[in-house]
Amino acid sequence: MSTTSLPPRLPVPAHATRLREALLAADFTADGLLELLGAPAYAALARSETVPALRATRGDSPLATLVRLFLLQEAVGHDRAAAALPLAEALADGWVVREGDSVSATVDVRPYGGPDGEDWFIVSDLGCAVGGAGGSGRGGRQAEEAVVLGVGGASTTLAGITVPTTVSSALDLGTGSGIQALHAAQHATLVTATDLNPRALDFTRLTLALSGAREAELLTGSLFEPVDGDTYDLIVSNPPFVISPGARLTYRDGGMGGDDLCRTLVQQAGERLNDGGYAQFLANWQHVDGEEWQDRLRSWVPAGCDAWIVQREVQDVTQYAELWLRDSGDHHGDPDAYQEAYGRWLDEFEARKTRAVGFGWITIRRNGAVASGAVEPSILVEEWPHPVEQPLGPTVRAHFERQDYLRAHDDAALLADRFTLAPEVVQEQVGLPGAEDPEHVVLRQNRGMRRATRVDHIGAGFAGVCDGTLTAGRILDAIGQLMGEDPVILRDRTPQAIRLLVEEGFLLPVGEETPAGERTSEEYGA
Repeated sequence: MSTTSLPPRLPVPAHATRLREALLAADFTADGLLELLGAPAYAALARSETVPALRATRGDSPLATLVRLFLLQEAVGHDRAAAALPLAEALADGWVVREGDSVSATVDVRPYGGPDGEDWFIVSDLGCAVGGAGGSGRGGRQAEEAVVLGVGGASTTLAGITVPTTVSSALDLGTGSGIQALHAAQHATLVTATDLNPRALDFTRLTLALSGAREAELLTGSLFEPVDGDTYDLIVSNPPFVISPGARLTYRDGGMGGDDLCRTLVQQAGERLNDGGYAQFLANWQHVDGEEWQDRLRSWVPAGCDAWIVQREVQDVTQYAELWLRDSGDHHGDPDAYQEAYGRWLDEFEARKTRAVGFGWITIRRNGAVASGAVEPSILVEEWPHPVEQPLGPTVRAHFERQDYLRAHDDAALLADRFTLAPEVVQEQVGLPGAEDPEHVVLRQNRGMRRATRVDHIGAGFAGVCDGTLTAGRILDAIGQLMGEDPVILRDRTPQAIRLLVEEGFLLPVGEETPAGERTSEEYGA
């Protein structure tokens, strides 16, 4: 795969519709790639291994040609290119260049499947889409400062957690190749995309045009500077969050000390949100000696906002430094230079008393009631390194809706309401083989965050009975009669357990009014 320096000019989208039609006609899509390459070669591409894909594309079909040209960045014969592309337009617009009897791509074009089965295309610099950066920092000063990456794991993670809500305005801050702007265009009337790197905005324009999406407002600048005083219903950002000694690589290094860029971004987002609006980020943060990382992140949450912050991974400073030195290709260079660079990273962490770096998601929501002081903010900071089910956007939205519900319901209101058990929750009983009773009972979700929580026999019985037809108080009365427990004591001690089950999404409120034909405690066997 080519890792040549950046082209002198980028393509223009004048004939993007014609090119898109040709790509789709050849089945140059995510599904088409998988069918052509097969699962092993397809997976190898994600590891930057191209040999299996080269072997799978030795034929002369239009799809094989397009894979070699735009994904593997191999030159193809003129006639072969003409059979797969509207070649005159592609040459005129600068998507490809002709060198003798061969044609080469000027940009990487990667098929990408949208959330509802859309066939999209992400456009990025050559050599910077397959398997991530792949040492893109080795391409010289221009590449270090201006390189634009394609789709990576962080991009798809952010797209998956973004709340899928129809909005009037959305901001993609630090757009890169435009993947978040592309997602936002599906449910926002107006999309604004910004980036410090002007080339990134050119790539975003190409990504949107080639994917058949609406145009976005494209603005150059750092953080919120380009948007002046505008406010939005949705803000998303996969910022250059890497905590490094310096700002060598624009696409990943924030240029501020430590985790200041992520902190600044989160703190400034609050005043840029409309009431009820969400801001969602990926971020790194320092674990500092003598300071709880949870407290550090709580201090980032702007006034007037609720927040849900999830730490997905933690690396000690040596692991972290090695990861990003490999990303920039420094491990391939002179051993002495690598050792010196490694030392600079460790010196930086030592000076900041940083022992580890966390990675995760940050979601804040502007809440008018919090801003006015009517209610306290809901701020949850948690560590959750376990597998989850993407997309998580609906789960994120439901989390904040549950916080609103719980703040509006005291214990009496909670017992007067009705609940249903969330879909695909299962019960696990843990105990010694042959024992008459389990040692404890675990409720486990098979969707969303895939949480598990330990409950006692009363909590398990309560959750199992919740089907939306009987109030929580009536269920507790029935359980008390069945088990010989004082119903008054049960009503007094159980609401906190119900709150936890609601907060974590095991129980879903269905309303306070008793429906016609509500079952009585006798129908439950009391």
